[in-house]
Amino acid sequence: MLHLPELHERPVEDCGEGKFITSSARMDFPATQPKPAADGKIIYYPPGVKEITDKITNDEVVKRLKMVVKTFMDMDQDSEDEKQQYLPLALHLASEFFLRNPNKDVRLLVACCLADIFRIYAPEAPYTSHDKLKDIFLFITRQLKGLEDTKSPQFNRYFYLLENLAWVKSYNICFELEDCNEIFIQLFRTLFSVINNSHNQKVQMHMLDLMSSIIMEGDGVTQELLDSILINLIPAHKNLNKQAFDLAKVLLKRTVQTIEPCIANFFNQVLVLGKSSVSDLSEHVFDLIQELFAIDPHLLLSVMPQLEFKLKSNDGEERLAVVRLLAKLFGSKDSDLATQNRPLWQCFLGRFNDIHVPVRLESVKFASHCLMNHPDLAKDLTEYLKVRSHDPEEAIRHDVIVTIITAGKRDLSLVNDQLLGFVRERTLDKRWRVRKEAMMGLAQLYKKYCLHAEAGKDAAEKVSWIKDKLLHIYYQNSIDDKLLVEKIFAQYLVPHNLETEERMKCLYYLYASLDPNAVKALNEMWKCQNMLRSHVRELLDLHKQPTSEANSAAMFGKLMTIAKNLPDPGKAQDFVKKFNQVLGDDEKLRSQLELLISPTCSCKQADVCVREIARKLANPKQPTNPFLEMVKFLLERIAPVHIDSEAISALVKLMNKSIEGTADDEEEGVSPDTAIRAGLELLKVLSFTHPTSFHSAETYESLLQCLRMEDDKVAEAAIQIFRNTGHKIETDLPQIRSTLIPILHQKAKRGTPHQAKQAVHCIHAIFSNKEVQLAQIFEPLSRSLNADVPEQLITPLVSLGHISMLAPDQFASPMKSVVANFIVKDLLMNDRSTGEKNGKLWSPDEEVSPEVLAKVQAIKLLVRWLLGMKNNQSKSANSTLRLLSAMLVSEGDLTEQKRISKSDMSRLRLAAGSAIMKLAQEPCYHEIITPEQFQLCALVINDECYQVRQIFAQKLHKALVKLLLPLEYMAIFALCAKDPVKERRAHARQCLLKNISIRREYIKQNPMANEKLLSLLPEYVVPYMIHLLAHDPDFTKPQDVDQLRDVKECLWFMLEVLMTKNENNSHAFMKKMSENIKLTRDAQSPDEPKANEKLYTVCDVALCVINSKSALCNADSPKDPVLPTKFFTQPEKDFCNDRNYISEETRVLLLTGKPKPTGVLGTVNKPLSATGRRPYIRTTGSETGSSVNSELSASAGNRSREQSSDISETGVSENDENPVRIISVTPAKTEPVKNKEINSDQATQGNSTERGKKRTATASGTENIHQKTEEKSVDETGPSLAAKTRRGRPTKPEPQGTTAKNEETNKPPVRGRKRAAANQESPGSLEAGNAKAPKQQDTAKKPAAAQRQIDLQRSQVLGSDGDSLLEIDSSPEYSQNAMDLFKACGSSQEDTEDTEIAEGGFLKVKRKLARKGRK
Repeated sequence: MLHLPELHERPVEDCGEGKFITSSARMDFPATQPKPAADGKIIYYPPGVKEITDKITNDEVVKRLKMVVKTFMDMDQDSEDEKQQYLPLALHLASEFFLRNPNKDVRLLVACCLADIFRIYAPEAPYTSHDKLKDIFLFITRQLKGLEDTKSPQFNRYFYLLENLAWVKSYNICFELEDCNEIFIQLFRTLFSVINNSHNQKVQMHMLDLMSSIIMEGDGVTQELLDSILINLIPAHKNLNKQAFDLAKVLLKRTVQTIEPCIANFFNQVLVLGKSSVSDLSEHVFDLIQELFAIDPHLLLSVMPQLEFKLKSNDGEERLAVVRLLAKLFGSKDSDLATQNRPLWQCFLGRFNDIHVPVRLESVKFASHCLMNHPDLAKDLTEYLKVRSHDPEEAIRHDVIVTIITAGKRDLSLVNDQLLGFVRERTLDKRWRVRKEAMMGLAQLYKKYCLHAEAGKDAAEKVSWIKDKLLHIYYQNSIDDKLLVEKIFAQYLVPHNLETEERMKCLYYLYASLDPNAVKALNEMWKCQNMLRSHVRELLDLHKQPTSEANSAAMFGKLMTIAKNLPDPGKAQDFVKKFNQVLGDDEKLRSQLELLISPTCSCKQADVCVREIARKLANPKQPTNPFLEMVKFLLERIAPVHIDSEAISALVKLMNKSIEGTADDEEEGVSPDTAIRAGLELLKVLSFTHPTSFHSAETYESLLQCLRMEDDKVAEAAIQIFRNTGHKIETDLPQIRSTLIPILHQKAKRGTPHQAKQAVHCIHAIFSNKEVQLAQIFEPLSRSLNADVPEQLITPLVSLGHISMLAPDQFASPMKSVVANFIVKDLLMNDRSTGEKNGKLWSPDEEVSPEVLAKVQAIKLLVRWLLGMKNNQSKSANSTLRLLSAMLVSEGDLTEQKRISKSDMSRLRLAAGSAIMKLAQEPCYHEIITPEQFQLCALVINDECYQVRQIFAQKLHKALVKLLLPLEYMAIFALCAKDPVKERRAHARQCLLKNISIRREYIKQNPMANEKLLSLLPEYVVPYMIHLLAHDPDFTKPQDVDQLRDVKECLWFMLEVLMTKNENNSHAFMKKMSENIKLTRDAQSPDEPKANEKLYTVCDVALCVINSKSALCNADSPKDPVLPTKFFTQPEKDFCNDRNYISEETRVLLLTGKPKPTGVLGTVNKPLSATGRRPYIRTTGSETGSSVNSELSASAGNRSREQSSDISETGVSENDENPVRIISVTPAKTEPVKNKEINSDQATQGNSTERGKKRTATASGTENIHQKTEEKSVDETGPSLAAKTRRGRPTKPEPQGTTAKNEETNKPPVRGRKRAAANQESPGSLEAGNAKAPKQQDTAKKPAAAQRQIDLQRSQVLGSDGDSLLEIDSSPEYSQNAMDLFKACGSSQEDTEDTEIAEGGFLKVKRKLARKGRK
């Protein structure tokens, strides 16, 4: 390529603006003969150059012009003679012949000459005409287009032209022209259009010099010229010519000071004044602002305040555009706009709360970039993201999660704990899409920072909670949630594609670090997967059987069960049916599925099977195949992707390393003891789901080593693993058998109670000669029982109980003498030690005396013995039930010697109630449980001890949900409406919801269940509930409004859940049941008018509630209900009971009266006409309200009563060892009722003397003593209060010397509803808050009203010293005689005598009190 000398290579001396003189040697050429020009001037051409006219060819013109170019190129500004000589030639070159010559080579050479002419004649141009100058510069500008092709032979000349113009700044001459802007615009457009990636840096530099001189030395930049620059920043142009964008970018940076006012004026016109016509770029203002800000923020110094104005626009779309722009400005990596312009930043943050959804969405999306690029702004963003994480729009909540997770995956330090907490909350979002995003995001963080430890231990610790949280979600009811947790577990928590050893190590330490609830969830997950495997296995078994109608029905039921375990069960049913058809037709597919679910299938085989089945079902023509996706879901759930024999061996090896101390336990963050215990628990769980994988000598040897360890939990788990997996030990591994037997014997005799239980079950499960083995344990234990050493009794009692349950035929008879002579007579009926009188109602397990623990185990032994026999031929069950009832009646102190502590009595009450409930699960014993015994058992749920209520309710729910208990026991939950603790009421309601839904679902899924509707249909609980409430000891006066209100609340507690849906016209069905009950009599006491009156009164309250809550109850009942004959007599033909047992006034008061404040429904968000009963204070109708006038003129005493009626409960937690309820007395507030009922202040007048006595709650160590009206007698105004017996139990004589304490506390205890308020400042008061206060009797002449009664035994209050005298002397001698019943189980004659003794003992009380009542 021809190289021409560049101007910048020649030394140049500046002789003033636009005037340059070169220092190279001046060259003199002899002039050729002059030629006259058109204007008469003579044109001198350089030597050797002939005249250039239009008469010669283009080639000749080019040849001659090259010589002219050479001449002008070598000329300096100092060559005055030559300048004068060649002036005519310079003018001639600007003629139309040259400027409009069609030959581009000619034009290029002329342009080069003209450029040199401007250089030589600077600062004055030889052309004086403005028009001529304009034409010349436009001509030169057009020639610059030749710069585009760098491969052109003439490119060097084009470059020379550009260089010359840039260095001389020739275009500055145009400033004198009026329309110079046209020239500049054309120049700028030309340069931006020709620049490309083949140009070197020199070309770009000369272009910049040329344009920047025009901008910086001119009077200003017009809008058109500015547009020619800015248009290159628009994304569309930017993508077309990246070099033009870069050129404009550098140009703007270089001229920022000059061009900024012009840019500000442009945006002011468009943004503030709204003049979009000022420029074609008006619609791209936000794109331009973004690019200009990226180039140099100083270009927008005056524009930013205009954006703040736009952020507050009334146009949502306009705000959206500004938010999008500012999001990019604030979020860009090097931006410090947020710190430099705080007002704009704060205004922008306000858009997170914009009313326009897209604006909020855009704001949230911005947060991700901001967190990643500007961690210092996280604090500002956190509060706004918190609000948006609860946004009503699903998409916004979703994007909040995406924002936080994206930043967290980039760098965990970018997101604080609060931001991660927002994601944690959204895992429980109501929308599946949001929940899924939150769960998957957290799983990805866990895998990156915990599993792979990409950011060290600190980061792993920061997100260590994720594993627990994700597994907790398995408790949710949605099948989608469960399936996603399973997927997350298999892919993120314990990746199934890891090698076996690495996978098991991951599982081993994960299990050791999970919290208890997460462990339960993981266990449940394996359990559900195993159950689904069993369903599929059963389905395959049905395929092997011959086709029949029964087989088809069974197959259909199995398919429906499988479909319920897949997402969208409705659609899944069709897919499962289709899959079943494919299985029936394809034997190879069936064999693959059988291999997949076989116990011996390895993880690698499972992977192959899944891929093979999916390949067979795939349809290449159908890219999205919902059927295949459903089958994959099923296969993923049933495939053993984690556990096989190899995996179990790896787990055992890991545990051995932990035992030997060579494992990496400490590095993994768990102690060796924790790792060993968790490892055994893990193996125990897997022994249920994968028992076959354990069958190896190596595994069992390790388990035997665990059995010898001192850790009781480890040994217990090891025994249970043997029990679950050791079925082939006896035949295949005789050496293991011989070692195991003596260890099991030792554990059954002297191990912990749990070890003893598992040891007995293990022997029974895995040995063929179990009778011999169990006898070797039974005989020495039964002979060595010694009640004087209770700490050594617990394990033998457990072993004996389980032996008698597992082998009743062999040990039922020998156990009878043990029960009669030792269990009852020697252990239960004697108190050898005196309990600690600390006033506590509950003590931790480790503080319970061995004697009480032994008695609890003795009660369990009785139950296990009976459950093993499963018959009542010897009447042992009757005697046991009477014993348990007596224990409940005596509050747990069976001997009545008052040597046992309050907390121990609570334990024994719980054991007795649980025992009755356990026996009720066996049909033969349920039949003999009397209504009185059932009611005693039910009252345990209202026990005064919080833990007793809690544990009993859990046991009740567990049995009901498995359909083990009869339906009548679900009625017990109605009594939970009286529980003073909000959490317990909420728990009871959840239990009811669960039980009712399970029973209804069971009826739908099992067509045969229609034959057993009486025991399954939830609505049939209504008659049991009505009967139970009619015999509630609190319900003594059928016309007492307060008592009726309590009954109503108990009824509504159950009915509210039942009436949520009117399935099969259930509202009318329940109404019909209540009406039918009024046509019967109480089977428990059919001839007692008061009992029947109470029953009918409860029926009327139930009818009142049903009618007020449902408009659908008046329809015809679909079927005539059947009432249980155990509780109700058959209706008499001529008997008609149309009497209303509650007056219209009472009815109105129940429905619209001032409600008692309670939080029964506070946790479940359900409307209720009247809130729950007050747990601590019982008030009469006059206390709840009066007329408006009387309310205005109420005395101070009335005000104090109103204050004492609003009691808040605090400080009770279901997990507290010793919960203390702090009762604060606050002014009563009238709260509106959700169903718009009217708060009535009317109450009945003329309260009786008994009702006039108020029971108060002591708050902060003081008494709220209610003042009485002047009509009350002086005797009734004293501080002494009428006492009530404890729920379900008679009052006890009070020891002397407690009168003073009674006067201080004044807290008559009521089981299940504590009324004492502890002093919050005193620890002693806190401790006593859970203790039963001594009884206190009224000193008035009249006996206390509203005495609690039970049908087995009732007490009468006598005397004036506060003592309570029982009508029946419950002496130890009497109890001894009663308990001798157990010895006489042999003959029927003796059974009759026992019954007579019992009648003379317990049941005689009822007859005696009945006679007294008639008097």
